[in-house]
Amino acid sequence: MDVVLALLVVAVLGLLVLVSASVRVVTQYERGVVLRFGRLFGEVRPPGLTVIAPGIDRMHKVNTQIVTMPVPAQDGITRDNVTVKVDAVVYWRVYDPVRVVVDVQNYQAAIGQVAQASLRSVIGKSDLDDLLSNRERLNQGLELMMDSPAVDWGIHIDRVDIKDVALPESMKRSMSRQAEAERERRSRVITAEGELQASQKLAQAAQVMATQPAALQLRLLQTMVEVAAEKNSTVVLPFPVELLRFLERTTPPAPDTDAPAAADGLPTPRPTTPPVPAG
Repeated sequence: MDVVLALLVVAVLGLLVLVSASVRVVTQYERGVVLRFGRLFGEVRPPGLTVIAPGIDRMHKVNTQIVTMPVPAQDGITRDNVTVKVDAVVYWRVYDPVRVVVDVQNYQAAIGQVAQASLRSVIGKSDLDDLLSNRERLNQGLELMMDSPAVDWGIHIDRVDIKDVALPESMKRSMSRQAEAERERRSRVITAEGELQASQKLAQAAQVMATQPAALQLRLLQTMVEVAAEKNSTVVLPFPVELLRFLERTTPPAPDTDAPAAADGLPTPRPTTPPVPAG
């Protein structure tokens, strides 16, 4: 009886070991690829419980979630000969677990190397202005460049983003001086446009005042009010310009003296001849 019980216990334990070795659990975000004697066997195992032959089957679980992979900063020279350091981030996922297991030895390392090489290639083909202001187009080009080899490996590149562009300190100072000069140019242009508009308005105002003399008097009174508001001790006496012109026309010209001047600047008296008496 004891021998039978012992054999029963051994059989149960062996059955449990066999079941634990043959049953596998595949989670919802994974897929299972079974290799029997080193060769692909059957279809891709879906999520849930799956049974394999212990000892002869080997199952590889492949994660199908979107993976976020940061790309290390890459040093490069742009097309306009500027040294920069650019880093990026890649979002990718596995869509064909069989190719990932069979065709690629280490697909994560392969994607990382392709991302670094593609990023250096994009840096060399782009200008500095494109890296700083036109990143959307560069992201699309980088995505297409990486997706071309990754598709053959069963991997889909979902998105690529350039995170940061590090510039040398000398280039930063040059760009700041350029931006300052550009702002100064804009301010001067705006000031010149304001002066032009003001001169046009002043010309129109002068034409109106020329046709309406009363407008000039009103403007003169307004100026007096403004001056009196600033300094109450100041007295303003307007003097018409027309009066100056009238005095200039009525004033006789100065006499023209033809007498020669002496050495000290005084006029020399003319000699007089005495009258001759009549005989």
